[in-house]
Formats: sequence, C-alpha cells, structure tokens
Amino acid sequence: MPSGHDTALESLLDAVASAVGDVPALLTLAREAARAWPQPGRGSTAELWELLASVTAVDVAAGRIFEPHLDALAILAQSGRNPGSIEGAWGVFAAEGPGEKLEAKAGDGGILLSGSKPWCSLAPLLDYAVITAHTGTGGRAAFAVDLHHPGVTCEEPAWIARGLQEIPSGTVHFNQVPAGQLGDDGWYFNRPGFAWGGMGVAACWLGGAVAVARDYADALRGASERGREPDQVALAGLGETDRILSSSLQYLARTAALIDDGGLGRGDQPALGGDRHGAANRSGTDHPGTDRSVWSEALRVRGTVAAAVERVLSLVSRNRGPGPLAFDEPYAKRMADLELYVRQHHAQRDDAQLGALTLKGERLW
Repeated sequence: MPSGHDTALESLLDAVASAVGDVPALLTLAREAARAWPQPGRGSTAELWELLASVTAVDVAAGRIFEPHLDALAILAQSGRNPGSIEGAWGVFAAEGPGEKLEAKAGDGGILLSGSKPWCSLAPLLDYAVITAHTGTGGRAAFAVDLHHPGVTCEEPAWIARGLQEIPSGTVHFNQVPAGQLGDDGWYFNRPGFAWGGMGVAACWLGGAVAVARDYADALRGASERGREPDQVALAGLGETDRILSSSLQYLARTAALIDDGGLGRGDQPALGGDRHGAANRSGTDHPGTDRSVWSEALRVRGTVAAAVERVLSLVSRNRGPGPLAFDEPYAKRMADLELYVRQHHAQRDDAQLGALTLKGERLW
C-alpha cells in the first residue's frame, strides 16, 4: 500500500502530466509543491533530487520550471529569509553575456539595479527573481528583485529552438530597480548551496534521460508483443542504457548522502566560468582526499550526468530510428527538450575547472 509521501508524489506527477505545455499552471504547481518539498543540505537532499528528477521524467520543461523556483527558495533561506514568508513565483538569473552588464549601486533609497541580464527564463511570467549583479567593489552579489517594478522590461526572444519552446529565455533590462542584497559580495557563489543547486539541475537532466530510457523499453516491449522480438543490437542498447543510468543514479544518491552527513568540505570554487560555474578565487589542497570541496564534487556529478544523458539520447535515438521523432509527439518533445536542457553543462570548460582542482589534490584516487 503506498505511503502518504508516495501518494502525494503520484498526485503531483499526475497534475504535472495534465498541465504539460501550460506554463502558468506548472508555475502554480511548483509554488504549491515548494511548501512541502525539502531543501538541500538539510537531511533530505536525495529526496529533493528524486522529486526534481521525477517531475522532469514526466515532462522536461516542467522540470525546467520547478527547479529554479525551488533553487530560489533555497537561496533565500540560506541568506536568512524565512521560507514560509516568501510568496509568488521565483526564478534565478545568474548568467552573464558579452556586451551586457547588470550593475548594483547604492542610492538614497537603497540598492538600485541598472543594466541588462541575459538568459532570463520565463521572466514575464514570474513575480520575483534572485539575480546576480556587479557591485562597486568589482565583485558580484545576489539580489532579490520584484519583476513587476516599472523599471523592469522583458524582451521577447526570437526563440527558434525546437526544444523547450514554452520556456524562452530572453534578456531583461533594469532601470533603477530596487533590490535587496542577499549576503555579502561573493556569498552567492561561495556558499555550498551554489554547488547543491548545480547538482539539482543534474538530477533534472537524469530524470529526463530516465524517461527517454523508459520510452525505449516500452517500444521494445510493445514490438515484442506484436511478434517482433528485439535483436542483439537493440538489447545491447537497452543494456548499456540500464548500466549508465543505474551508475549515475547511485552516484547522485551517494553524493546527496555525503552532503547531508557533512562529508564534503568547503563550498568555495575556482575563478573560472560564470553562473553556476565559478566566480571567486580560492586556494587548493595539497594532499589527495583531504578537505574535498563540494564544488569539485559538483563538477564530477554534473559532468558524469551530462555524459550519461548524451549517451542515452544517442543510444535511444539511433536504435529507435526516425519514425518516433517524426510521428510520436511526446517522445520527440522529450528528446528536443532534453538535448537543449543538458547544454547548460559547460562540457570541457567544466572539466578544465575539475582538472585544475585535481592538480591541487582534490581527487578521489
């Protein structure tokens, strides 16, 4: 008999399935779910990642909607805000773009933001956002911002991608918009929660890949029931898919347990990359296996999961052929959405960060 948790999750996933393509409805579901969902680093990180993966397995775009709202609430809580007092739908806008800069300056009325921020997903439909901006000290800090302020202007992007069509990510312009700072300069990037959030995104990627694998297994089972048994190549593809996903799921579960048990050390990271991929200077360790930072583990997790997702996409697409991509709308949507979503991973640039940390001693071997 299912537990109360299982029943509640099943009910949520049914609601997500019914709301696919309806962004306002999915935002409402995300807000409602957030009241009961755990936050990372507080003893139930594995449960949180399982929830994110499960939603994404239903619909990749839904996971893309849930994850930033949950991450924003976690950031606010880590900064000292009371999660129970937070209202509205939230996003997290931390990307940087060439020729675009958002600056935070102190004025008579407090801190004001002016400039532009790229890659602001769903900004016109959100109420608030956690946004990073450049400060007068030359660093960057995070700020809570009301997106309904008249100084906020959202561009309508020319979104030509076939993936994540309901979640266009455009540039948002700010003109003297009041903002509340969250932590000191550099706090957003150096807190352990920065790495936790990055791994939460990886859990979403993996949930999407699990759904693709289920599509494949169902297709093989259906063909068998119709008298067409899978050949060795098809079975080998399914076997490799199982092996890849099983190892990745176990890796995420182990990492979540380490986070909750305090088995990972510092949250700081190297001065490489942007958004969830580097910001502040740090010193390394000199001895293998000592004082390992949560950021080096986040790079391993994200890279491992991204590679697993890309391999599963390749295996399933190659084995199923063009027919489902052309005529099976849910499958084709899932493939396109996930292929675009996993491109948030910075590939070799993230591996370069991990390589630098490895040379300084942050390794498991």
